[in-house]
Amino acid sequence: MNYDAIVIGSGISGGWAAKELSEKGLKTLLLERGREVKHGDYPTALKKPWEFPDRLQLTREDRETNPVQHHFYDESSRSFFIKDNDYPYIQTKPFFWAQGNQVGGRSLTWGRQCYRWSDLDFEANVKDGTAIDWPIRYKDIAPWYDYVEQYVGISGNKENLSQLPDGIFQQPMPLNCIEEHLKTSISKNYDHRILTIARVANLTEAIGNRGQCLKRNLCSRGCPFGAYFSSNSATIPTAFATGNLSLRPFSTVTEIIYDEKTQKAKGVRGIDTETMQPFEFYAKIIFLNASTIASAAILLNSVSSRFPNGMGNDSGELGHNLMDHHSSAGAWGEHPGYKEFYYKGRRPCGFLIPRFRNLREGEDLNFKRGYNIQGDGERREWQDATNTYPDEIGESFKKKLLAPGPWSVWMAGWGECLPYHENKVTLSSKKNKWGMPLVEIDFEFKSNENNMMEDIKTSCADMLEKAGFKNISTFNYDRPGGGTVHEMGTARMGNDPKTSVLNKYNQIHSVKNVFITDGSCMTSSACQNPSLTYMALTARACAFAVEELKKGNL
Repeated sequence: MNYDAIVIGSGISGGWAAKELSEKGLKTLLLERGREVKHGDYPTALKKPWEFPDRLQLTREDRETNPVQHHFYDESSRSFFIKDNDYPYIQTKPFFWAQGNQVGGRSLTWGRQCYRWSDLDFEANVKDGTAIDWPIRYKDIAPWYDYVEQYVGISGNKENLSQLPDGIFQQPMPLNCIEEHLKTSISKNYDHRILTIARVANLTEAIGNRGQCLKRNLCSRGCPFGAYFSSNSATIPTAFATGNLSLRPFSTVTEIIYDEKTQKAKGVRGIDTETMQPFEFYAKIIFLNASTIASAAILLNSVSSRFPNGMGNDSGELGHNLMDHHSSAGAWGEHPGYKEFYYKGRRPCGFLIPRFRNLREGEDLNFKRGYNIQGDGERREWQDATNTYPDEIGESFKKKLLAPGPWSVWMAGWGECLPYHENKVTLSSKKNKWGMPLVEIDFEFKSNENNMMEDIKTSCADMLEKAGFKNISTFNYDRPGGGTVHEMGTARMGNDPKTSVLNKYNQIHSVKNVFITDGSCMTSSACQNPSLTYMALTARACAFAVEELKKGNL
């Protein structure tokens, strides 16, 4: 069948591509590898903890049969992640690849943190001589940040920081008393640090059919109220409303078909994951949004006489420069005060301390770039206290558990990972049950990231100590790459086709009707959570693609 546009993948960026292209009048086919999930198909969203057979705990079977995915779910959200045995991949070095196998993908389980990049980020590579320069700057994407923020609905507070541009925000969620205490201490003791509430895609004001957040903090189960942004609650329904969208779940795309005569892509080839029947669909433009690693795999598998090493791989950079933020290092401490205060509800976000490292001349640090700090303050609850009274039972034990414990703050750094050519995705000669070559991932954090983690531990502990916290301890969970679920790179943007895969409009340099706007397009990683940037780049690329289509250039 023929369409105007095909979108591969229905996660955050794929949902946006489907919405934008459908709204602009293109007959659009959205292909999703996994099962269909419509907004509201969230069977665990309203369940109480005691209604789960395993009381939200992971079983031995979970840990043994899903050695990667079990790091990302509990009993309530298990259904939104693949089974490792169904989608095996090869880890040259340990790498956790979280995979959501349904319509909406990981937009159902993402952390919802939404931060803009600044020119500090877009200019970083060229200024410190790392990898290649970005082909865009903040002014190119700023209007598109505006555009997506108004649709998504992001709660947050304006802070007037050059390294973290303000956006269009709904009413911020409030900090609690211990977080306000830490905020005051940081302002008093440091010249270039602030603490603010996280900027998150949880509505504090309703938008259309999407209601405001009820502060249940059960977001990973799916939100029947539409209070957080997902493809299922927002972009896909909007696309369907145009009458221009067709959705096909259970559709694994294995390659993009290249037409040697026109020097364009003419469609996609794949397999129905239920019937095992092959399929082909054709379109004028194709948006590849399968997620960083899967998108790289599809391109690497799209070989022809023109592209023997993968579609668009003239530079040899396809699959390389894989990045993920590290978020393993930080500190924790207790505060003896504020015992007369408690809080109501379970706010679905914590606080943010924006980047403060490597912003000024003369900083003598042993790493490039920087990190932000994310954390939250709370009072110790009964689950945390069960090991405190190992020998007690009965009424007195229950009373002790019900008494709120001291205030504490947990905080950790989300740090930038540099783009290293040797961190890469390749294809194995082995294949999965659908005939797709297994992905092989070779990734490691290097000295720059490890040095940054040491600084994070020291900085976090110092801030807690100056704020009067006690029993302070630092930590490093030593999570491997993929643990933050911010994988990006592998098909980077750039000005020069000799060193990049995509141009400034997210087009493959040598195949102008193929656009890639998921995380694989990123040329560096910054330290901000990246999904807002994916959304803005997607909207921008869709507008450009439709105009080029009208002009007959595609």
